[in-house]
Amino acid sequence: MAARGIICVIIYTCLRFMNQDLTDEIFQSETYGKQDVGQIIGDIKKFLEEDANAEYSLVIGTDSHEKTDSKKPIDGTKDINLVTAIVIHRKGFGGQYFWRRHTVRNIHSLREKIYTETLTSLNFATIFVPLFRKQLNGKAPNYNLEIHVDVGEHGETRNMIKEVVGMVTGNGFVAKTKPNAYAASYVADRHT
Repeated sequence: MAARGIICVIIYTCLRFMNQDLTDEIFQSETYGKQDVGQIIGDIKKFLEEDANAEYSLVIGTDSHEKTDSKKPIDGTKDINLVTAIVIHRKGFGGQYFWRRHTVRNIHSLREKIYTETLTSLNFATIFVPLFRKQLNGKAPNYNLEIHVDVGEHGETRNMIKEVVGMVTGNGFVAKTKPNAYAASYVADRHT
């Protein structure tokens, strides 16, 4: 039963993002307020161009928490607030971030929750990164691209590290886990 639930989450998350038009997605920013993906790409590009010699990281991470305003279903499932963050960090000089929140229903276990978070980041990255690279047209400074997953050596998620890191690296991205997964553990977590 648990395996079937995890497969359903994977299929749901993948279908949700397949052929998705990201121009309709609205993110929040402490600096800029509400923005669509095109505006975010423009702001990140401008930030990168401010210091072409600096070292940058472009990071995508997702975190979730159980919705406190939802009634507990009899079947033990949970609804979660899922927050995805995009962070552009200039090493030693700060950065900017953008985030969005949506609700996912019928989460049955911690494993399902972590898979949902990881797949959400991956699916978003596979759509966002090509749009971002196309806009940069090879003219921006170098940056490291990372996917931050909310798992670590301490706590209940330690047994899942190989699985989720494998999912990320298998899709061609660099994975970071706690305590280095600040986009998921701190930035996205702040808005769940």
